Amino acid sequence: MMYVRFPLSLRNVEDLLFERGIDICHETVRLWWNRFGPMFAADIRRQRVSRMKGFGQLKWRLDEVFVKINGEPHYLWRAVDHEGKFLESYVTRKRDKAAA
Repeated sequence: MMYVRFPLSLRNVEDLLFERGIDICHETVRLWWNRFGPMFAADIRRQRVSRMKGFGQLKWRLDEVFVKINGEPHYLWRAVDHEGKFLESYVTRKRDKAAA
């Protein structure tokens, strides 16, 4: 959960757990993240959306960025909330605002 919630590296999480008496390798943390990370991330996202509903209206904006992936031009569309956090992203080769 610490790896998902805070900007920590796998080795930072290993050190934090070692301070609490749990001696594991950073590779174990990575395996745990692959298994349980999407579940934690979905729960955090769900809690954040429910807190934002308390503002009365969910405010977000659509952000368009031109990126190159393997040397080919693509468009990256991002939904960003009023706090500047990403809600959703979509990558496409053509500029199609309606699809984004």
